[in-house]
This record gives sequence, C-alpha cells and structure tokens, in this order.
Amino acid sequence: MDKDKTSQLPRRTTRSSTSSPTSTSNNVIAPKVNSLEPLTINDLLVGGDPISLDDIISDFPGRRSQILEIVRLLGPLNSPMLPLFVYGGSSTGKTSIILQLFRHLNRPLIYSSCRTCYNQGILFESILNQLFLHRKNAANAYANAKRCERPSDFVNFLREALTNVIINLKEKSEKLVSNKMTQGKIGNMIYLMFDNFHLVREWDKSSTIVPLLFNLYDMLKMPEVGLIFISSTSPDTFYSNMGYVEPIPIYFPDYTEGDIRQILLRNQVNPKLYSSFLDVALKSFYGITKQVGDLSAALKPLYEKYCEPLSDKGKGVAPNQEMRRRLLAHINPHIGPALNEIFKVSSPSSIEVETRKEEKRKGNPGRLEQCEELGSLDFHMSTSAKYLLISAFLASRNPATLDASLFDSKGGSDNRKRKRKPSEKSMERKETLEEELLMKGPGTFPLERLLAIFQCLVSVAEDEEEPNNDGFGVEGGNGGLMSDVLLQLSSLCNANFIFKGRSCPIEGSTRYRSTISEDLALKVARSLKFPLSKYLYRS
Repeated sequence: MDKDKTSQLPRRTTRSSTSSPTSTSNNVIAPKVNSLEPLTINDLLVGGDPISLDDIISDFPGRRSQILEIVRLLGPLNSPMLPLFVYGGSSTGKTSIILQLFRHLNRPLIYSSCRTCYNQGILFESILNQLFLHRKNAANAYANAKRCERPSDFVNFLREALTNVIINLKEKSEKLVSNKMTQGKIGNMIYLMFDNFHLVREWDKSSTIVPLLFNLYDMLKMPEVGLIFISSTSPDTFYSNMGYVEPIPIYFPDYTEGDIRQILLRNQVNPKLYSSFLDVALKSFYGITKQVGDLSAALKPLYEKYCEPLSDKGKGVAPNQEMRRRLLAHINPHIGPALNEIFKVSSPSSIEVETRKEEKRKGNPGRLEQCEELGSLDFHMSTSAKYLLISAFLASRNPATLDASLFDSKGGSDNRKRKRKPSEKSMERKETLEEELLMKGPGTFPLERLLAIFQCLVSVAEDEEEPNNDGFGVEGGNGGLMSDVLLQLSSLCNANFIFKGRSCPIEGSTRYRSTISEDLALKVARSLKFPLSKYLYRS
C-alpha cells in the first residue's frame, strides 16, 4: 500500500487509534455522511482504504506475535470463535490493532467503549442502535432504537437484532456469489467489541453486568457472533464462579525502549537528527513512563530546544560527531527541569541556602530551629508524591484486614474506643506479633490497596484543608492530588522508595513494597503535618 496516499478514516475511531503515533501512517479523514441517509449493513464495517497485514505489523513495532495470534483466533471467513480477552497497560496498541485488523479483514464490527458508555443503559442502547442500523436525529427526536434498562430486555433485543443482521449478511454474501464477485466479501460473522472493559467494575450493579456480558456467548448460542473484550487489567480481576466460558487471553506487554524509539521516529522531518536527540533524552524519560503519548508530549518541547542552535530547525542537517557534542552540551541543562515537570522535584534556592548558613554562623537559636524544622527532609517532592509514599508505608506495615477499621469514614481509627486494659496474655501476644513483623519485614501489597489508602488520606487532608485553607493545596499543583498518581508511583519506584515486583501475565497483578524506614516516613509525615501514628498499627 502506498503510505503517502491519504486514506479515509475508519467509521469507528478511538483516542488511541487517532492520536497514537503507531497509526500515523494511516491518518484518515471522516467522510461526510448525510444525516438523513439511512444506514446500511456496510456501515458496520471499519471503513477506509484496504490495508495489508504487513503494513499493520510495520505500523506497530513489537506487536507482531500479538497481531498474528489475533488473526489466527479470528480465523478465516465465517469461522466461529471463542470470546477473546485482550489486556495490557494503557497505550500499548490494543484498540488500534483490533480496529486495523478488522479494516484489513473487512468484517462487520460493533464497537462500544465502556468509557463513553458509562452505565449499562447507555451501553445497551449504543449496541442496539448500531445493530438496528439506527441513527439518532431530529426526525426521530433523537430517540434510541430500543429502550432497555433491564439485562433480560437487552438479551432479547440483542438476539432479535443479531438475527436480522446475520440474515442481511447472508443475503449479501449470496448476491456476491451469484454475481461471481470474489472481492467485497464480508462473511456472515458479526463481532461485538467492548473497549475499556475494566471500567465496568466501577459501575453500579457491576456484579450483574460483568457476568452478563461474559455469559453472552452461552446465552445467545449463535456461532455467527464473536465477542472481544479489551481491558487494562488481567482476566483474573473479573473471574467468578458463574460458570461461563472463559475468554482466550491475549497479553500486550509494555513497549520496550527500542519499540518506542521506532514509534517516535515515525514521520520525523529529520530522522537522523531526531535519532541523535533520542540517544540523549529517551533513556531518562523511559525510566519514568512507558506510555507513548506521554513521552511524545514530554519530548516535543525538549526537541525544539535541542534544535535551537541549528538553522531552519535542523531540516536537512546530518549531525556529525562534533555537532552531536555541541547539541548535547546545549540540551543537558534542560533535561533535569524537563524531568521535574513530570515528577515535580523542587530544591531550595541558593539564597535560602545562604540564609541558613548565615543563621547558623550567627547562632540565632529560634531561627535556626525553624530552619532545621524545614530542612528535616533531605529531598523535596510534590505533596501528592509524599502522600503516596506514606500510603505505601502504611500498606507495607499494616495488616490488610485492618484497613476497614483504620481508614473508616471518620478518617482513621478511633484510638479511644480501642483502648482497654491489656491482660498479660494480650501483651505477650502483642510482643510475639511485633517480633514476627520485625522478622518478616515490610509486607507486599497490590496496586488497588495502595490507591484505596491514598484516596482515603487525600480525602481526609482535603476535609481538613477547608476550614483552615493553608499549606495543603499549594504544592500539589493545579492538577489536584489524584492527577498522575501512576506516574508518581513509577517515579517513586525508580527512586527506590517503593519496590515493584515482577508482573506475571498469568497472575495478572503486580505487588509493591515500601522500602523506606519508619524514621523517614515520620519525616515525610511531619513535613505534611500528617498524624502518621493515628494510622500506623501498633505504633
């Protein structure tokens, strides 16, 4: 396929498929469709110019095995399939690859995102509108094809709609065969794709909707229907004892540094110059985040700074060894501040340092005590990172069974209710437990528990901030404490404040462990005026 030719946009696109650098060679423009024009069975296809499998593999570096595995599981035309569960971290190409493969295979696809369809009613209506070839407009008062809130109604309507679509597909296939046309075959299969499926767990009645969607394969008993679930979490987070057919898992690992390098080099005006820039900057940023979108946004202003000494922004320049050294010397002072924009790290100004030295020489005890109080931490980080560090420390030191009592709706445990006269037996048991805890060391914890504790501590701090609005929100920035929490966690892991265990595709969950001492945790808590002892078990 000629990659310089402008291709048309698939009818269904997502944020990742339109903005991800992996799909820049297939940038497309949505065709203008008359709102009064009735939809046909062809509108269920992922539109655009035909694309070959080799083009898809070249467009997504490091994803060859996943692409070939999905194609194998989808099978030839009219092949029944078991449900697929595609999972992996964000910005790993899951949705984009599925859409491009259906563009390549030219098969009808019903796409629904559980992010935009944020409850079961909207999800049901979105799927039914597509299957009934229904477009909401002024003529029908923007009504849905079917209105259903109950899962039983949805299954009945879904079976009716799928039956009609399959009949239409078979009629279309028969016409093509009778006309002896080999091209344009779309088969008799219809595929339902649920994107961002992990968000369903946060919905009301999620305990009902998740088993319902997984059970569709058994309830419909229609071999012409294929199901594809796309999630950022592993299948283990969804499994229950409902007895449904388990989907076939397909894991998308994070991009390696080499893969991201190939992605970022796409469509660069001067690939050689940009490659020399990546030699300098990519490794530092890759240690903080592996998301292509974040890396592209963070490196863009830095690359502009890298090209400042060159005329015409470095167009047509082939950097030699001398030029590389000169550009490296120019960009080096800007890499640290650019990294600090992602992981906010501040340091005392030279004037403040000199003032402290002067106070120490003069021997002003009151001022010196205040300076030492402020300088109790040897490093500086954002408020959200400090709360995340404390949350990790508490998750490592406290038993998980006590989270509900320690982090209740009142913002911590009520020590007065728990105080009682200890007996000799309870004292001995307490000493034994403390010895065991000391021997075992800090425990490990999953990400979900860390975020739950972090959310509790932040909400308590925000509640305390309202009556006396001083100090808490200043350092956190405009984005709020809950912004970029995973990015902060990645930075703390790279700084060895938190240890991250290996992620196993079979187990599906990563465990963390706090590596800081209690003294350091107390220092961080004092800098936030946070009562750590109130939340620390057996403190």
